[in-house]
Amino acid sequence: AGTAPFPADLYANRWPVQKHDHVSIPAGTVHCSGAGCMVLEISATPYLFTFKLWDWDRMGLDGRPRPIHLEHGLANLQWARSTAWTAENLIGQIAQTGAGPGWREERTGLHPLEFIETRRLWFTAPAPRHTRGTVHVLCLVEGDAAFVESPTEAFAPFRLGYAEVAIVPAAVGTYRVRPARPAGAPLALLTAYVRREAAAAEAARREP
Repeated sequence: AGTAPFPADLYANRWPVQKHDHVSIPAGTVHCSGAGCMVLEISATPYLFTFKLWDWDRMGLDGRPRPIHLEHGLANLQWARSTAWTAENLIGQIAQTGAGPGWREERTGLHPLEFIETRRLWFTAPAPRHTRGTVHVLCLVEGDAAFVESPTEAFAPFRLGYAEVAIVPAAVGTYRVRPARPAGAPLALLTAYVRREAAAAEAARREP
C-alpha cells in the first residue's frame, strides 16, 4: 500500500518568493522548496550532510525510496527558530553596499551565523571588482552573458553565460565584469566568498 503525502503545511510556514528573492537558511533550520522553483543553492556543506526528515516519495537510483534521517535531523534542529525569528532574520535581508556609474551592489546574505558572504551586482556597464584576499565564486543570475576580465590584462577575458559558475582566485585581486551586449537591460551577478574575518580566524587556527 502507498503512503499518504506528508501534510507539510500543517507543520511548517509558507513564505512566498519571487524571482531574485534570497532566503538564508542557517544550519539547523527545517526547510524545503515548493513546486516550480529554480533555486541557486549556496552552501558551505560539501563535507557534511542534509538530514532529510521527508523526501516527498522520491526514489533513488536503485528504484527504492531514498533514506531519511529522523534521529540525526531531530538532534540538529534549532527549535528556537520561530515564525517571528525567521521573518526578522532570514527573509528579505537585502541591503545596498555600494554603487557607481552603471552598477550597484547589494548584500543578500548569508546570516551572521554563517561564514559565507553573498553579494549581488546589478550592472549595465563595466563594474570594478576586487577579491580582497579571498576566492570569489560567480554566477550570472540575470542576463544572457557577461565578460570577466582584468583591467591590466593579467588574464584573458572569459565569457560567463546565464546560470554558469566561475571561480576567481584570491590572487587575482582587481578584476571587472561587463555586459556582453552594450546598452541592454541590467544584468545581475551573484558573488559568494568567505568573509574575511572567518578566513583570518581559519588561518590563525591552522598556524603551528
